[in-house]
Amino acid sequence: MREVSLRVDRYLVNTRVTPNQLTYLMTVCGVLAAPALLVPGIAGAVLGIVATQLYLLLDCVDGEIARWKKQYSLGGVYLDRVGAYLTDAAVLVGLGLRAADLWGSGRIDWLWAFLGTLAALGAILIKAETDLVGVARHQAGMPPVQDAAGVAEPRSAKMALARRAAAALKFHRLILGIEASLLILVLAIVDQVRGDLFFTRLGTAVLAGIALLQTLLHLVSVLASSRLR
Repeated sequence: MREVSLRVDRYLVNTRVTPNQLTYLMTVCGVLAAPALLVPGIAGAVLGIVATQLYLLLDCVDGEIARWKKQYSLGGVYLDRVGAYLTDAAVLVGLGLRAADLWGSGRIDWLWAFLGTLAALGAILIKAETDLVGVARHQAGMPPVQDAAGVAEPRSAKMALARRAAAALKFHRLILGIEASLLILVLAIVDQVRGDLFFTRLGTAVLAGIALLQTLLHLVSVLASSRLR
């Protein structure tokens, strides 16, 4: 996406468009993934990907324009984080509502909407667990955590090994908005062949399970590392 964003930048650097305005637009595109996924069939899954890819593009562009124009602000950093939170949540909530079959001829099954929302909550909590490290250190009068691999490594050798194994599998990436939207398209395609929502619902349940598990594991990883010391 960097190759695309750099081509977009040339049309914006000499305009009055500010990085924060681009960040607002980025967030809107990410949130639109939720209603896009409510469109039945493969078309809705494709629209979801379009929304998340536009989010990703603008996420690159706003930072590049900020650096080019030297328009840095804490507000911009804050808004960027809010956009990331909302986009991940929007995709997973949209998946849950999609699995509930809102526009189907039968009864709406709200269990799937609940599971999608649960997955979204987990995705947000994981980000919050990371961000709250900085909050805790600031309130304790400590400097920001050093960006080094050893800081995030659990002090226990066994936990460190488990963390490396989990990182190698990368299953946690499935609950991120960009990756989840791609998975949703795959699920929509196989559901189209099958003629129902079996795989979309299976995917919703799996992502909810991953989100809950990752929330717990990430919390343990933070507490067991040197980030709070």
